[in-house]
Parts: sequence; C-alpha cells; structure tokens
Amino acid sequence: MTIVTDQLTFDVLKQMAGALFENMVKGVVDVERNLLALDAELHSDLEALLLQDGSRHKNLWGINLYPELEGGEFIEFDSMINIKPAQGNRSRGVDNPEIRNQIIQIVKQKIIR
Repeated sequence: MTIVTDQLTFDVLKQMAGALFENMVKGVVDVERNLLALDAELHSDLEALLLQDGSRHKNLWGINLYPELEGGEFIEFDSMINIKPAQGNRSRGVDNPEIRNQIIQIVKQKIIR
C-alpha cells in the first residue's frame, strides 16, 4: 500500500495491477487533501491507511483503476466505502458529479502517462 503525495508513473501503476488483480488497482482518494492511496486487496485497507495519516472519512472515496483501458473506462467508481447515506450517497458509486470530477482531477494529477 502506498499514499501517492506527488506523482506515480503509469508504468508503476501497471506493475501494481499485475501484482494483485492482473488488470486493476484499487485506490482511495481523499478529495480534501488531494491524496491517492493505492495497491491493496481491499478499499477498506487503503481507507484505514489514509485515516491513520489524518484524512477524514467523509472525504474518502473508493475507485478502481484499469491501466489497460482508456478514457472513461480507466476509472471505475465502485466501492463499499462509498456507501455514505449521511452524505446522500446510497450506492457503491459516487453519485455527486462534483465529487466524481474532483476524483478524476486528482487521479490525473497523481498518475502521469
């Protein structure tokens, strides 16, 4: 598991994908602190890592990254940690388009092709 505070190359992301799930890397984004945690078997493990680092639960969103896919298929918004009824998010996705856009922008900043 790693917290990407600066940037990560796309080649490293591909290596991560091959290690656990062959074609996917689980990630958790802190939309307040502009952080991305990657490379765990469970989103909840990455969530715990960021919480220990000072993040707040309400700002953490789970995603899956598919390095072999392009465009809108590269990021999948699907995680149990995204179910946050108190914040109006009742699905495993990210229902708020503004938050989804923040996540996309943070991933673009952190992972360089």
